[in-house]
Amino acid sequence: MEGESSSIEKGLLLVNKEESATTSTPLLFFTTFIIVSASFSFGVALGHTAGTMAFIMEDLDLNIAQFSVFGSLLTFGGMIGAIFSATIADSFGRKMTLWIADVFCISGWLAIALAKDIIWLDLGRFFVGVGVGLLSYVVPIYIAEIAPKNVRGTFTFSNQLLQNCGLAIAYFLGNFMSWRTIALIGISPCLIQLFGLFFIPESPRWLAKECRDEECEVVLQKLKGEEADIKKETREIMISVDASANISMRSLFKRKYTRQLTIGIGLMLLQQLSGSAGLSYYVGSIFDLAGFPSRIGMTVLSIVVVPKAILGLILVERWGRRPLLMVSASGLCLGCILLAVAFALKGVPGIVNVTPTLAFIGILTYSMMFAAGLGGLPWIIMSEIFPMNMKVVAGSLITITNWFTGWIVSYSFNFMLLWSQTGTFSIFAMITGVTVVFAWWMVPETRGLTLEEIQLRRS
Repeated sequence: MEGESSSIEKGLLLVNKEESATTSTPLLFFTTFIIVSASFSFGVALGHTAGTMAFIMEDLDLNIAQFSVFGSLLTFGGMIGAIFSATIADSFGRKMTLWIADVFCISGWLAIALAKDIIWLDLGRFFVGVGVGLLSYVVPIYIAEIAPKNVRGTFTFSNQLLQNCGLAIAYFLGNFMSWRTIALIGISPCLIQLFGLFFIPESPRWLAKECRDEECEVVLQKLKGEEADIKKETREIMISVDASANISMRSLFKRKYTRQLTIGIGLMLLQQLSGSAGLSYYVGSIFDLAGFPSRIGMTVLSIVVVPKAILGLILVERWGRRPLLMVSASGLCLGCILLAVAFALKGVPGIVNVTPTLAFIGILTYSMMFAAGLGGLPWIIMSEIFPMNMKVVAGSLITITNWFTGWIVSYSFNFMLLWSQTGTFSIFAMITGVTVVFAWWMVPETRGLTLEEIQLRRS
């Protein structure tokens, strides 16, 4: 029966291979905006500790270990959210999952803004982490399921763009604004999404999985436009859902899914082991260690990360996922090498003090190249390479891997810097170098293919 379904699916998709690209409707743009809006809050959470570390520690009388716990609770909460993200999204729908995420984020930011002691501070950070853990899974999945194949990468990459907007705001405002006020700013995009979700449709592919076929057709028609012929795409979705209806956790470890699982887990491990969480959370401290004025450094970063993310949004459909991933990882490797050299030369007798300048260039290179590729591409690729129902079990495992690894890195980062700044960035340089090889060897190109066509190529 499985072979028969696969055969029918292949025949149908081959007939549609020359189908023209679908136009993007105003509803599609509005829906995408609402879906990604809370990602701005995610970015604020990533950058909240970067420029406010000294002030938070002073206001609440924290030591470095306590602050490291506080910083890492975002990724620990993200791991908890990730454990349940795919199950909630599959059982209750993409919209309900976003509503739940918003409630956690709003509650967490309020707890941080009003915190009088370490308990409320940590609890708030943990709640925000749970919320963004849910967001990190459902946002790219939701967009991938509604966007036409010719713009799917661009639309999904907008998630990374909004994250970088939030990150830039947190970096910039951290120079002169209270950390409590920045926490309140993190609430506003969640409120926009909370109310905006009432006006956007559910994912048509999730509706099809729930056997709500008529609703699936209505939603597809609205998203594609009144003039669009959706009959063929509707049949593709129905066949794809039927073909993957009996997938379970045991199915995930079958040989035919080994490559997808290796790619998904590998990219998430490499993304976090590159040191991204540590640099995002504590970049102000790195500037201080290098002797570069942190206020100037944070301001420059707040200016450049958004344009670089916009460039990634453009290039993801022009270059493709794989080339952009390799270029991004190469840039991260270069940035880490510059940082390692900068700290290696710090205080060396007879050498002009180039550490501040080299460290600034290294951080700038790292931040820009991460925003342009490795920050968002693993989530895009994860949302594309797995069949409909496989997204539940595979998505959970891959997202948990990402957040768990990020928690380890974010907690240990300050202690690694105390051990050796040069050694820390040398390790990250080697890992980002491995990422280039991994992308070249393992990652497929999915640009210009529907989700169903990607599965056809796999089979």
